[in-house]
Amino acid sequence: MFPLHLISIIFSVVCSIFLFRLFLHRTGLIYVVRKFVDWVGDGIHVHLLLKVPEFNDSNHQENQFFRRVSLYVSSLASLEDSDFTNLFAGKKPNDIVLSMDDDQVVHDSFLGARVSWHYRVRRDCENQVVSRCFVLKIKKKDKRWILKPYLQHIHTVSDDIDQRRKELKIHNNINGRWKSVPFHHPATFDSVVMDTDLKSRIRCDLETFLKSKQYYHKIGRVWKRSYLLYGPSGTGKSSFIAAVANLLGYDVYSVNLAQVADDSDLNTLLLQTACRSLIVVEHLDRYLSEKAAAKITATGFLNFMDGISNFQDEKIMIFTMNSKEGVDSALLRPGRIDVHIHFPNCDFNSFKHLACNYLGVKEHKLFPQVEEIFQSGATMSPAEIGELMLVNRSSPSRALKSVITALQSNGRNAGVKAGPQIYNSASSSPAPPYAAEEAGGVLWKDTVPKEFRKLYGLLRLKSCKKPGSLDHHDVEMIDR
Repeated sequence: MFPLHLISIIFSVVCSIFLFRLFLHRTGLIYVVRKFVDWVGDGIHVHLLLKVPEFNDSNHQENQFFRRVSLYVSSLASLEDSDFTNLFAGKKPNDIVLSMDDDQVVHDSFLGARVSWHYRVRRDCENQVVSRCFVLKIKKKDKRWILKPYLQHIHTVSDDIDQRRKELKIHNNINGRWKSVPFHHPATFDSVVMDTDLKSRIRCDLETFLKSKQYYHKIGRVWKRSYLLYGPSGTGKSSFIAAVANLLGYDVYSVNLAQVADDSDLNTLLLQTACRSLIVVEHLDRYLSEKAAAKITATGFLNFMDGISNFQDEKIMIFTMNSKEGVDSALLRPGRIDVHIHFPNCDFNSFKHLACNYLGVKEHKLFPQVEEIFQSGATMSPAEIGELMLVNRSSPSRALKSVITALQSNGRNAGVKAGPQIYNSASSSPAPPYAAEEAGGVLWKDTVPKEFRKLYGLLRLKSCKKPGSLDHHDVEMIDR
């Protein structure tokens, strides 16, 4: 054991150091000490100064790397801890952006090396900004092994910040050109109604794709991923696409094949898409069934799916169908379609998710009756059930009774007694009859009694606005 007097000395030293540091912080002398240490370090080490001007000296064009450095430095934790910094409102609500002040220095560390950024602003006699630049200060002995990876790190971080801050847009092809509008769909991946494990698998697949650039290049493949969403209308395929776009921060390019003149026009549209985007083709089975009106050859469309005409990286292609039945297997093979996700009609589990989302109800005395009806084989699309809950949201009991009435009517009309089917990648899934997307699958007026339709109409008139798109579905993902 240590002698008591030695323990007492160690304890006294630790307490003294703690009290000294506390004194420095309370009096503000800690910053003086740090500056003194930095000054001593500057005298010992030889430093290299690298200037990043706002504009190129030769042609006075904007230096894009200056903007990247500005984004990067604004994200450093050391800027938040500094004595003084500027606060600005961002583009998104409640978004606050930090910015360096004139002649401010911020420190950073990378791979164990310490560097600093000095923001210099030169002004004229009227206090107008003449020039701005960042100056990177790095030890000369560290330059060889950290400078290049550090600059690449700045590019990566600034790209991520840009992606998070940018306003998403949805692009539609009209007369051979893309027309864009802001994309403000409220769907989020967390609000998507599906099995928790399945949601985690899909999310993990998307996030793995984002980190796989080097791997795709190593194996000689274009860095893209393709998904097929198939199932009846009104099961949430379009809203799932919006949730993916919001999750990744990707723009959406919605390809209307009916507006495409020929193979060349389709290739041109693909070339005009940007990286980090979703390329969406909805109702592909409907287009393929209209062979007489088709303007695109099979080879041209396969090349479009393969991305042969456009080698830009980091794109996700999403195709939707009501059914895979009768679709050429060449379109669905691995490599062209990487992940198949089935969107079936509602079952009891997805109904409970909808009740929780729309009505805030996790348990109810009517749930056993609803479950019994689902077990008898009756079903409706999530969009239809969501609509009934939406117009009756002020009374959960009334909303559930309306769903029960509609399900019972649907079951009597359909005469279906079989339970839900399980699909696998080895066989094509039997599909329900095709129904227009606007009708939400089964025609509502054919499944609901006349008295209830009158009540629904009255409630609809009192509604303050037309309900938006729904994002409620139950899916099964098949990795090929």
